[in-house]
Amino acid sequence: MMNDTIATIQKRRSIRIYDEKQIEDEQLNLIIESGRYAPSGGNSQSTRFLVIQNKSVLSKLEELVENGLAEMEIHENTYKSLKSFILRARKGGVHFSYRAPTLVVVSNKKDYGNAMADSAVAIENMMIAATSLDIGSCWVNQLKWLNNNELICDYMSELGIPDDEVICGAVSLGYSKQSNMNPLQRNGNPVIFVK
Repeated sequence: MMNDTIATIQKRRSIRIYDEKQIEDEQLNLIIESGRYAPSGGNSQSTRFLVIQNKSVLSKLEELVENGLAEMEIHENTYKSLKSFILRARKGGVHFSYRAPTLVVVSNKKDYGNAMADSAVAIENMMIAATSLDIGSCWVNQLKWLNNNELICDYMSELGIPDDEVICGAVSLGYSKQSNMNPLQRNGNPVIFVK
């Protein structure tokens, strides 16, 4: 018999099509609190959560990200998802947050060695919490890829992320309009047991 937590983890999907309806504050607060309760190295609790629900702010951020990605160079070893977004941004019409009504940007201290790990577990906690509340989510990396873009850094600073922090990731949140919600078969992620 599978417990509810494990079932929720296995049910979680990356949602890329959202309803315009904003998620309720009570649900949003539960999701954010789940991120805040993630473990952190040495219990530093230095992960910051910037919650954006303002449509004009999201629209400006979409524009800045598209322009920033379009200007990036592609190299032989460029990560395939980044390369795909760069090429799509050059054509126009990229919506890195998939038009979700809520975007949570997660940042942490630049000089903190566990910044990415702490932020990653916070994002995963939020995604599992969202799934348990029947809210869709998707981890998005585009802001992390643009940590050195001056225009984006300035805008993120205006929104409340201090200059001594780096964006580690973000999560889109909203009610799913995605039709295929079946669990994806696992063919990778090999497991080795040593008993």
